Amino acid sequence: MTKSEHVSPFRLGILASHAGTNFQSILDRCLTGEIPAKVGVVVSNNSRSGALERAQKCGIPISHLSSATHPVPEALDEALTETLLRHHVDLIVLAGYMKKLGPVLLRKYKGRVINVHPSLLPAFGGQGMFGKRVHEAVLKSGCAVTGVTIHVVDGEYDHGPVIAQAVVPVLNGDTPEKLAQRVLEMEHRLYPNVVRLLAQNRIAINDGCAIKSF
Repeated sequence: MTKSEHVSPFRLGILASHAGTNFQSILDRCLTGEIPAKVGVVVSNNSRSGALERAQKCGIPISHLSSATHPVPEALDEALTETLLRHHVDLIVLAGYMKKLGPVLLRKYKGRVINVHPSLLPAFGGQGMFGKRVHEAVLKSGCAVTGVTIHVVDGEYDHGPVIAQAVVPVLNGDTPEKLAQRVLEMEHRLYPNVVRLLAQNRIAINDGCAIKSF
């Protein structure tokens, strides 16, 4: 994990599409100092996302970048990369971001983009597996457990090296909504902890592997 030499402290770039509750869980810990980092910018492909509203209330720079602002995918990739570089972002945190990242950004920030997925990858991952669909598939499968995965982002859906996982039991009488709520609660615990360890240089991403030194 390479830290920008000219900017302190460690800076996060948040990408989110909807409510931004994972962003909030990370921001809260940044504000208390538990995570030694600052949110440098929040970017959303949804101009009405809750994440942008949360950021504005805290005076955090925001940006709406989407196919509406940049109809050509290559231009959107360049604009997103330029925005994150301009705000001196050290680590990109996907917090419910619903768009696949482009090759320019992934090349520039190789090993410095992380995502949260609401299952124990590689189970119930891949293109189209997000939100309620994941929990419906878990319940249909009859699995006794599900969970949360934090992983490095590469060019494939839900594919990069796993940094951390946490188990969530599937209970009798669970609905997708009930299961989703418990999984989200675990996300709000696990994701900030991983961000904290990365900001503290206690996890390094080298050659496609997450090397932990807690």
